[in-house]
Amino acid sequence: MKTFQEYGIFVPSTASGEIRVKCPRCTPGRKHKNEKDLCVNIEKGTGFCQHCGWSFTLQEKEQASKSYAKPAFIYIDLPEKILTYLQGRGLTQNTLSENKVTAGKVGNADAVKFPYFKYGECVNVKYRTLDKRFCQEKNAEPCLYRFDAIEQCEELIITEGEFDALSFCEAGQCNATSVPNGAPAPNAKNYTKEFAYLESAQHIFENCRKVFLAVDNDAAGKLLEQELARRIGVEKCYRVQFPAGCKDANDVLVKFGREILKDCIAKAEPYPVDGIFMPSQIEDLILHLYDCGQQSGVSTGWPNLDPFYTVKTGQMSIVTGIPGSGKTEWLDALLVNLAVTHGWSFALFSPENWPIERHAQSLIEKLYKMPFHATRGAKAINREGIEEAIGEINGRFFFIMPPEDEMTIDAILDKARVTIFRYGIKGLVIDPWNEIDHRYGNLSETQYISEALGKIRRFARRNDIHIWIVAHPQKLLKDKDSGKYKPPTMYEISGGAHWRNKADIGLCVHRPDMNSDITELYVQKIRFREVGKLGAVKFKYARATGNYIDNGELGGKAAKGDSVAEGYKRLPYKDEEEELVF
Repeated sequence: MKTFQEYGIFVPSTASGEIRVKCPRCTPGRKHKNEKDLCVNIEKGTGFCQHCGWSFTLQEKEQASKSYAKPAFIYIDLPEKILTYLQGRGLTQNTLSENKVTAGKVGNADAVKFPYFKYGECVNVKYRTLDKRFCQEKNAEPCLYRFDAIEQCEELIITEGEFDALSFCEAGQCNATSVPNGAPAPNAKNYTKEFAYLESAQHIFENCRKVFLAVDNDAAGKLLEQELARRIGVEKCYRVQFPAGCKDANDVLVKFGREILKDCIAKAEPYPVDGIFMPSQIEDLILHLYDCGQQSGVSTGWPNLDPFYTVKTGQMSIVTGIPGSGKTEWLDALLVNLAVTHGWSFALFSPENWPIERHAQSLIEKLYKMPFHATRGAKAINREGIEEAIGEINGRFFFIMPPEDEMTIDAILDKARVTIFRYGIKGLVIDPWNEIDHRYGNLSETQYISEALGKIRRFARRNDIHIWIVAHPQKLLKDKDSGKYKPPTMYEISGGAHWRNKADIGLCVHRPDMNSDITELYVQKIRFREVGKLGAVKFKYARATGNYIDNGELGGKAAKGDSVAEGYKRLPYKDEEEELVF
């Protein structure tokens, strides 16, 4: 059994219970070095850092982390055939020697060997045969190429391959690195694991002032560029453009030489962020929009709902409904659909569902469409199924749990930012709004809500994720004829019109009869028409598993005309001719 001291953690001798201390992993590389983000349980001998996500336990059997193979690397002088090939790629003996590039075999084929060093130790070797086949050591640690060379750099160049990184070195830019796995396929649904190498480099990016994205000029390269930018932070990133006819940095070196390649970095432009830009800076985006048109969001997994609501990153949805109507249940079902169908992953701030094992149970039931325990004659998931399901949701759902005294919007977004960088989440849930520690300062509630929602929406756009906020209505209105509660609108949420004004999408989950299994979803606002339209859809709620069945016979109904607005008379939809009701 290890001690706290062996982990570099100082625990006062008189301490007991849970305490907060500085994290030895992330504190040295942070600007604010007095933050105590590591929560330590003295009795259990465990800890979890709220900033970087590092966790540990003093029990040896529980603390074992993933072990990686350590390849045996032997440097040999390059054979003439390999050296001639590399020189044909514009690389000199000096650059190759400095980076310990050597030769080997893949089967019977001659290959170039690129060793990956981390803290002076070889952790991986990549192979590239002369006929363009690639492979690497089995079970090697995911790591950036030239890790040791770039660790202290304030400016960094990221390329898509080792040849490109070495080409920049040849041009005198020795702050170049390469991703180890190339770019993900443009049609890949889930490529979270392909970015595992970023985790060990988090401190490098935190200390960097500028990151130049010099990836290949093709669809896969653009996807890699976009994903790196949103994980690292677009405010630090610069786009590198290559001359016409050049696919990558090595092409530029071979065709135009070192100075032109070096000039590509000098001419790099800031990655687009919120602000003001000349059209020339986003020319490729404008032309892409012309060629492909506005792209709708991804399917919700419910065919009847998709004409009214699809989910697109960079947007914010407000979800409301009367208490007990199933807002959280429906939203969890949507997240499971997106995870299964599109490979999305999510961060969840959902205090009303704590402890988190209870929330995990709900997600597992929706995933397997079976209850945790046998109920109402429904067969339960067996223990093996539960273990398998844990593996399924692991890496898809991350639970945000700030300390009780720090449950602020900024704390939630800070933790979400970590999950974006480390795991590439595509969605964030804040459920519900009233569980957040709102610190108004000198602002009125209305002013605070306006600023807070604006901050959250900008976070969604800047990081290219979708954010759902669940907000309870302040007051409930009954229908005079039926005596039942009407579907609340965003105007009924405490704080008034800002909820509707700031939202990209407004949704209301409504169950008119609490004894019935019929649930209605009202799409009350759509800011951008490519993601949906005003309307409503009915679902059948499966109480045993918390799933929602998109029954074609129940159907949906569209609001009449594009100009239909959410009425202030608290009717679901209203224009001069028609009200939309079921």
